[in-house]
Amino acid sequence: MKVQVRLNNYRRSASKVRELIPVIKGLDVSQAENQLRVLAKGSAPDMLKLLLSAVAAAKNDFNLKEKDLIVDNIMVQEGKTMKRWRARAYGRANQILKRSCHVLLTVKEREDSIKEEKLVKEKTEGKKEKDTKEKEVKKAD
Repeated sequence: MKVQVRLNNYRRSASKVRELIPVIKGLDVSQAENQLRVLAKGSAPDMLKLLLSAVAAAKNDFNLKEKDLIVDNIMVQEGKTMKRWRARAYGRANQILKRSCHVLLTVKEREDSIKEEKLVKEKTEGKKEKDTKEKEVKKAD
């Protein structure tokens, strides 16, 4: 199962936030969290907060375990650009672009944990079927 969280209108340029993508993409949530804690990039604390939000959503909304989650995908798209002016020499003006971006972070459950859960369910269902068959045989005797 995939869980997506969004951060809209984040006041950093998309190119600066995109530098974090290869660092944490594909890692376990705990490893990605450790990476974001030690990175010296300005957007790392906010991306850590977003990652923790995704983990909390996965736990509370979908009953997923934190140890089974991995960072699946991160998409950073450009948001609105605020345009400002600064006075320069000789009565001129220069444009200042204050950029923003939208971040979409996706965490998913690890594939091997999904297979393990299916095996456990099949085993428990098989035991239940055997128990009901044994009870039916005893009743028939």
